[in-house]
Amino acid sequence: MTAPMNVDYHDILRVWREADAIEEIEHAWLFDHLMPIGGDPNGPIFEGWTLLSALAAQTERIRLGLLVTSNRFRPPAMLAKIATTVDVVSGGRLDFGIGAGSRPNPPMAWREYPAHGLPFYDVPHAVGSLAEAAVVIKRLWTEDQPFDFDGEYVKLTGALGNPKPVQRPGPPMLIGGRSAAVLRVVAEHADLWNVPGGDIADVISRSALLDRYCTEIGRDPAAITRSIHLSVDYVRPQHTRDAIGQALDAGFRHFVLGLGAPYPDGVARWVADELITPSVQGRSHDPAASVGRP
Repeated sequence: MTAPMNVDYHDILRVWREADAIEEIEHAWLFDHLMPIGGDPNGPIFEGWTLLSALAAQTERIRLGLLVTSNRFRPPAMLAKIATTVDVVSGGRLDFGIGAGSRPNPPMAWREYPAHGLPFYDVPHAVGSLAEAAVVIKRLWTEDQPFDFDGEYVKLTGALGNPKPVQRPGPPMLIGGRSAAVLRVVAEHADLWNVPGGDIADVISRSALLDRYCTEIGRDPAAITRSIHLSVDYVRPQHTRDAIGQALDAGFRHFVLGLGAPYPDGVARWVADELITPSVQGRSHDPAASVGRP
């Protein structure tokens, strides 16, 4: 994952092109913020979906996405169209990441909304609109006739998605978040669930809660791939390897490795050699243990 803030486009492109040629790295991610949430608060930052489309056109193999799209920023029908465009540009390599939107932490994320004339609704609104967005987006990706949608938060008249995504019935949906309310949405709609790493005990408890919610609605918990974001420590790579090992032991099989800028020369190769390969070694008995996805 390369956060597109306080960094140059060509630096991100360099890392993604390098990663695209390294078999051990399976996909690459951006985030979705409109103003920096770290470093220089007034520094440069790129809009995520626009940048993702450009990077999709500059790569050939890796899967790609935003970790995660803020459902607060764009109407869901518009977002479905944007995501379809990126899936087409990439030749069917999009993983569609979405979440309820920024919480109070980090506080700097709050300023994005008044700065861009965007409303910031309360948590029930954010979660409810996320659930309706998941429904609407999937329908736009799959239904061939115009439809109306009269939800509590989303209302559409004559909605139609054309063209459809390359991937059918649509790109895999990754929902990010750790709150109980969001996990209920994950249980119903997600193919993958992503959670920030750090407190492994909390991560394990959230995963168990997701299992429970899936069981309550009659869905197999194993149908949802568990994904975790871990920050990369260039100076102490063993710390990152230890975090990967803990998450593997907890049942996580989808790893997003967050790279800090400035990116060292050859950083993608370094990630493969110093983090991915050592983490996979010794786990060859587990064919599902696939590690190392910046």
